[in-house]
Amino acid sequence: MRRLIVLLILATGVVCGVLIGAFLALIHDLPPIRALESYQPSAITRVLSAEGTLLAEFYAERRRPVPLAVIPEALRQGLLITEDRNFYHHSGIDFRGIARAIVKDIRAGRFVEGASTITQQLTRTLFLTPRKTLRRKLREAFLALQLERRYTKDEILEMYLNQIYLGSGAYGVEMAARRYFGKSVRELDLAQCALIAGLPQAPTRYSPLVNPDLALKRRNRVLRQMHRAGLISDAQYRRAAARPLELAPSPGPRRKAQWFVDYVRRRLERELGADLLYKGGLTVTTTLSMTLQQAAREALREGLQALETRMRGHRIEARPQGALVALDVHSGAILAMVGGRDDTRSSFNRAVDARRQPGSAFKPIVFAAAVAQGFSQNRLLLDAPVAFPGAGGGQWRPQNFSGGYLGEITLRRALVLSRNIPAVRLLDTLGPAAVVSFAHRLGISSPLAPDLSLALGTSEVSLLELTSAYAVFANAGRSVAPFGVREVADARGRVIRRPERRVSAVMSRAAAAIMCDMLQGVIREGTGRRARVIQRPVAGKTGTTNDSRDALFVGFSPGVAAGVWIGCDTPRSLGPGETGARAALPVWVAFMQRALAQRAYEAFDIPDDTVQAFMDPVSGRAVPAGTPGAVRALFRKGHRPSAQR
Repeated sequence: MRRLIVLLILATGVVCGVLIGAFLALIHDLPPIRALESYQPSAITRVLSAEGTLLAEFYAERRRPVPLAVIPEALRQGLLITEDRNFYHHSGIDFRGIARAIVKDIRAGRFVEGASTITQQLTRTLFLTPRKTLRRKLREAFLALQLERRYTKDEILEMYLNQIYLGSGAYGVEMAARRYFGKSVRELDLAQCALIAGLPQAPTRYSPLVNPDLALKRRNRVLRQMHRAGLISDAQYRRAAARPLELAPSPGPRRKAQWFVDYVRRRLERELGADLLYKGGLTVTTTLSMTLQQAAREALREGLQALETRMRGHRIEARPQGALVALDVHSGAILAMVGGRDDTRSSFNRAVDARRQPGSAFKPIVFAAAVAQGFSQNRLLLDAPVAFPGAGGGQWRPQNFSGGYLGEITLRRALVLSRNIPAVRLLDTLGPAAVVSFAHRLGISSPLAPDLSLALGTSEVSLLELTSAYAVFANAGRSVAPFGVREVADARGRVIRRPERRVSAVMSRAAAAIMCDMLQGVIREGTGRRARVIQRPVAGKTGTTNDSRDALFVGFSPGVAAGVWIGCDTPRSLGPGETGARAALPVWVAFMQRALAQRAYEAFDIPDDTVQAFMDPVSGRAVPAGTPGAVRALFRKGHRPSAQR
């Protein structure tokens, strides 16, 4: 007898040990329920324009948590009657429900009904995989019991309603309401509540966007169950069951600011990390003006259509592309960004990511380097044949775009008429390395080759950095890094990030004012004459590359800088006579007219240490006001031109 007792004790110990071991093996890697105390459900990040218009939403899961109090009673009742009738009475596991499901499954000879409570479904969603195994079901039950011990029923229900997948990319009842009905969950009527309440069983199958007929039948089944349970009246049931689905219109085409949104997204991913950006429920307020964005799109579209018509006239079949970017001169804020003719066909941002030769649009940087070193507008440059040592022991002989030579001309006239040879001679005098360094301080971040062809714009740059460099002239010689985000607020509305203004003085206020004056001359007297229709002070420069492969115009008012590039993605000629003045400048003019119409009149800065004087643009000598051909130019005090040279 004693031996039998000992054997029973040993057997009991072994069985208990096995059971305890199995239990520990079952739960050893389960997440602690207390982790939910700091759990933040994945939420949508909203991206807004400067005016507050919604531009985009970033999310890992399309989810927007809401408190239980704003969720209609009808939705909660419909969900409970279909998913877990005994929710408020069980301890996480519904044993009566399990018994009922077993009986139904036996009668049917297959699995026809599950018995998971809402608490079990929540633990599965938060902590486990959806694989149907005995081990997963046991772990699910254990976690459900733990969850019920730590949280109230209402807290569990709120988490469930905000976590559950409800089809067509919508997580949680708020996003389902917006996805299917275009309204907040708090605005849903009985029929709409019943439809959403019926989705958890098979969200993809019952999605009204996927199977509208099945969704309607499922909705009416939920309504019928609510009616039988006495939750709604006969009249409520009949009215709701007779309603059509009445779904919200499907989302339209891609956003009108897609290139800008992608630009912002990439930078925020680097600065904040993807986890916070896509799950943090942030509010991102950007610098983009929707009014100017629309103006930019329309101006570029019209310009490209006109160019395409001319190209067809020359039997050129290439489809031209374009880009436009606009900045606030003083802050560096990006006001508009169009990266191509159609963001539904290509997401490549030609305003930021394309590197193309700027042609003569780079010349102002060379001339600005000279002005920063003290060169005056009336300094003479020689426009005559010249040869420089070239690669392989040969010689490089730059040519003017229009051919011919003008002899000695002033610095101003050389820029106004965009003469190549004087620009190369000026770069040779300054030193290519010094100009490269100056260009980088202006805001050009692309690598630049320190050779004499730099004066002709042979080094590739982006439109954004070139436009930012021009903005320095209008900003009193200060370089400000362009930016697209004004502030980022967390899910509670607390501002967690504002841009740091990176401002650096690149040239003196007087030198910057002189550059503004010279570039106004491009419009008054030179290649930018088409911009004279703008009844405001504006300045800028055309650019055209070899064989008319790229056409540019970059310019500015005292408050707004904008750049336009026109070309083909695979570089090829746009056609005979397609210059920056013909292909790009009209786009710039159309945009700036719209942009400046919203702003108060501004004049360019004239510092106290500068003076205006009339001069002959060819000889550089001072002449009386009213002299035919004379121009009024800006000089540093003490350097105004004299009547004699």
